[in-house]
Amino acid sequence: MRRSTASGARVPEQGRVRIIAGRYRGRKLGFRAIDGLRPSGDRVRETLFNWLQPWLPESRCLDMFAGSGALGFECASRGAARVDMYENSAVAATDLTRNRDTLQADTVIIHRADVLQAQWHDGPYDIIFIDPPFDRQIHQQAIAMIDREGLAGEGSLVYVEWRKADGQPGVPAHWSMRRDRVAGDVGFALFSVADTGRGDSAND
Repeated sequence: MRRSTASGARVPEQGRVRIIAGRYRGRKLGFRAIDGLRPSGDRVRETLFNWLQPWLPESRCLDMFAGSGALGFECASRGAARVDMYENSAVAATDLTRNRDTLQADTVIIHRADVLQAQWHDGPYDIIFIDPPFDRQIHQQAIAMIDREGLAGEGSLVYVEWRKADGQPGVPAHWSMRRDRVAGDVGFALFSVADTGRGDSAND
């Protein structure tokens, strides 16, 4: 779940976010206000999904901190074969489930769980999203978990979003940056994984 006052782009109207393209284009996702909930802004999402579009059809996606579901539902809309969304808030998870059922997005699986404590039986994923609550400082834990649990394989793509003032999180040496951008107070980047690299630690 994304929790920050820094949006880095135009903030969606309170409690609603729009799907940009694909099967569910133009549909709006409603979500109840939770303190600090910050869906990725429209400009950030448009840029990100322009980067990802060639890899989305039939992909397996993991949104580690789903929040409003803006990233995961966009993947489903654009043809992902499976989207696993993890969300620790009971309120947000209920809203995610409601939106999934309204869209009839049967490729989306909602997990009401703390992703950092999850027992993993799936993977590797083709595309992984790391956009956690900025104030929890848990980017490095999520990045380390991806390698430790084998969640990414060779060629997997990992998206990371962070508060610009905090600096870009460190990533393992076998992750190479494909694209990066800054939008307002937010930095974001897309990495490609060269191999599973189990046992490697994130660079400082």
